[in-house]
Order: sequence, then C-alpha cells, then structure tokens
Amino acid sequence: MRCDAAISDDKIAPTLTSTVMILDTLQQTSATHFERYGTFLNHQMVNVLKTLGFDRTYVRGEGQYLYDSDGVRYLDLLGGYGVFAFGRSHPTIVNRLKEALDATLPNLVKFDCPQPAAHFAERLAPRMPPGLEKFFFCNSGAEAVEGAIKFARIATGRKGILYCDHGFHGLTTGALAVNGSAIFKNDFQPLLEHTAQVPFDNVDAVANALKSGDFACFVVEPIQGKGVHIPSDSYFPQISRICRDFGTLLVMDEVQTGIGRTGTFLSLEHWPGTEPDIVTMAKALSGGFIPVGVIAMRKWIFEKMFSNMERSVIHSSTFSGNDLAMVAGMASLEVLDEGNYVERAAEAGQTLLRKLRESLHGLEFVRDVRGMGLMIGVEFGPPKSLHLKAAWSLLDAASKGLFCQMIIIPLFRDFHILTQVAGHNSYVIKLLPPLTLSAADIDTIAHAFRATVTDAQRFPGAIWDLGKTLAANAIAAKTHR
Repeated sequence: MRCDAAISDDKIAPTLTSTVMILDTLQQTSATHFERYGTFLNHQMVNVLKTLGFDRTYVRGEGQYLYDSDGVRYLDLLGGYGVFAFGRSHPTIVNRLKEALDATLPNLVKFDCPQPAAHFAERLAPRMPPGLEKFFFCNSGAEAVEGAIKFARIATGRKGILYCDHGFHGLTTGALAVNGSAIFKNDFQPLLEHTAQVPFDNVDAVANALKSGDFACFVVEPIQGKGVHIPSDSYFPQISRICRDFGTLLVMDEVQTGIGRTGTFLSLEHWPGTEPDIVTMAKALSGGFIPVGVIAMRKWIFEKMFSNMERSVIHSSTFSGNDLAMVAGMASLEVLDEGNYVERAAEAGQTLLRKLRESLHGLEFVRDVRGMGLMIGVEFGPPKSLHLKAAWSLLDAASKGLFCQMIIIPLFRDFHILTQVAGHNSYVIKLLPPLTLSAADIDTIAHAFRATVTDAQRFPGAIWDLGKTLAANAIAAKTHR
C-alpha cells in the first residue's frame, strides 16, 4: 500500500495486501509496529514509551489482564482511563455485538427514530437521579460535555460557564475551556468566552460567583480524576441548593466516575441531597468496544433545545445513537447487573484501599491513600529524612511529579503492573482497574507498592539511579523546547 511505501526503513515490511488477513498482518509486523506508528501517528508517544520502558506490543486483552507478544501477563490498573469497567473482551458484550452485526440492522438511517436508541434510553432512565428523564446520545465524554454546555446555554439564556480548578472534562475546545489545568489550555487560547474558575470543594466560592446571575451552568466532577480529589460530605448537597437558588444548572460529569466505578451506579449517589440538572456519561458504557456518550437532563432543558419541529435537528451528531453503540451500552448495563459489579466495586475498593494503607503505612514518601470504590489515588510528598529530602528536591527540580514516574516504572518492569500518574505535575498515582479485580490481584498490588516504595527509601540505590536518568531526560526536554 502507498502508506507503507513511504517508510524508508525496509524492515517495516511486509505490508497489508488483499491476500493477507488483517490478524496475520498484525502478527507478522508486530516487531516493527512502533516504527510504523511513529511514522504515521504520534512519534512523541513512541519516544515516551521507549524512554520509560513501556514499549510493549500487546496482542491480547482478557478481563483485567493484558498479554504482550512475549506471552507476559500484565495487571492493568489503567483500564483505558476507566473504559474497561467490566474488563477486556467480556463475552456477553462480544456476543451481543455479534448478534447485532448478524442481524443487519438498518443502522444510521438518520431520518428515522432508531429502535435500539429508544430501548437503551428506556433502560438508563430508572438509574438516573429524579427528574432526569431525557437523553441525548453522542460519541465520547468530551462531546457529552460540549453538548451539556449548549443545552445549559439555550435553557437558561445565559452565557457563563463555571468550573473547578484541577477539573478535567475533555480536550476538545469547548470542554478545554472548562479544564482546570493550564498545561492543556495555554497553547490554544482564546477558548470559549464567559468562563470562570473556582476552587474545588469550596461552597462559598461557588455562591459568590453565582451572585452575578451570569452563569448558565456549573460543570463539576463528583470526584476529580486529576488527583482523585474527594469533596466533603456537605459540598454537593449545598451546591445543588445554591445552583437552584441562582438559576444556574448543575452539570455533573460522571464520564469517569459513573457506571459502578465508585460503588454506586453514579458517584453522586454517595451524597444524598445532590440534585443535578444534567449528567454526562461515557467510557464504561461502551463496554470497551463502540464509543458511546450520553447527556441525561431534565425534560424542560431538553425541550428548550428542541422546542419545535423546525428545531428537531438543532443539535445533532452523525454517529449519535448508532445501533452498535446502543447495543454495546445495553450489554454493558446487562453485565453490570448480572455480575453485581456495583457491589463488587464497593467491596473490592474497600479491601484494596485498606490493604494499600496497611502496606504503605510508615513509609516516608507516602502522603495519602484515598478513593471511592475502584477509583483510588496514592499521593506522595517530600520525606522527613534529610538525605531523602535532598534527593527528592533534586528530582523535583528537574520536573515536578517525577517521583511518581520513578515508582510506576519498576511497578511495570518488576511486577508487570500497568499504572500511570494522575495528571501533569502530579504527585498522585491513580488506579482505575476493571471491576473484575480479584482478591489475588489486590494482594499483588499491595505487595508491589510496598516493595517499590520501600526501595525508594534506600538512597543511594537502583531506583534512584533510575531517578537520575529520568531527571536528565526531563532537563534535556526543557532545553529543547
């Protein structure tokens, strides 16, 4: 094919031809796929993976495990950023999608009312907070947030959007405008106008901002993904009342926290009295196969957007409500219920949290272990010992949060556990494992964290040799910006 001919290095051949099956081609070219990826896609991601030693060729995924081309099994605590709530390749979801493909459904007619979408919405409705009875389907969490902003503006007649520091709602330009991290935003200004930021878990800041009467909505995550920040018990019930008093819609972003992740269907259920006007969901609803997002809202909000027949397509999306996405969503709800995954997430999360706290207790670098269900953050900070504090300071001067990378690399290399830092310049390692996590997996995680962080307390030592390499790479990267 023409694209492969553009690669100068002959070793990347063979190429895909009409006589070679796709799976055969993937197997034959697995040894060179990083070169191919770097040529046509994100070459900097290739550089990152090779620098950190994460350059593995994964060939299979089942449940909470990944398998590479050498047959090594990895425990996946990244979970596709929360997509694989039910693990990879769940047989029920696979079979439902096969059934849908075999049925040759009349997909994406567009000038119709697709039956699978109606059934999926009907099954979602009883799981929603009271009053949220209308749905709009889309393709991702970012698109759901973009849509929520439009619905809020048309419903209220206002322009302002309030959001929280450290919040994350997607990287498309509208969602980016309500992102609390400058690293993602600075190069793309100007973004959406009429936005304002307040501290997370600060009721007074929200109340003071809303007094102006300019804000259409307050967009907020129940638990912030960038750092696993959990609010105080009274925060969301009070915010609900304040938003209602000032005529501002409360938009709760459950893209990562929803669908059983924290031990309830929606994370907001942990705080009785929380009354959102709009909820966005995605990720786990896909079952890990067909992208799907959804905006759930109050009927009056929906009817402001679609107020007459002429406006029936005023907000739309080409792949919205496509049959395979709807089937994947229904299958995910089926699996969620039959596998008791909400209860399993609550129980496994409590056990993992307890065992991590026990195993990391007394270690100098550990500041906090927190979470809800199977959304857990391990936070690190400067130690008290002078020699360790000096080592920490040198590492941190090279790049903030670099200590976390010094932990995740040996977790991956020595224990075959895939994790990642919770965000840019973050001191938190976030765990978002599939809800299929076993008791043996939990013991493995607790042991691996204990062993790795204990090694970090030995200075000098092998793990600090790794730290020197990471620091040198970070300094070199700054020099070449």
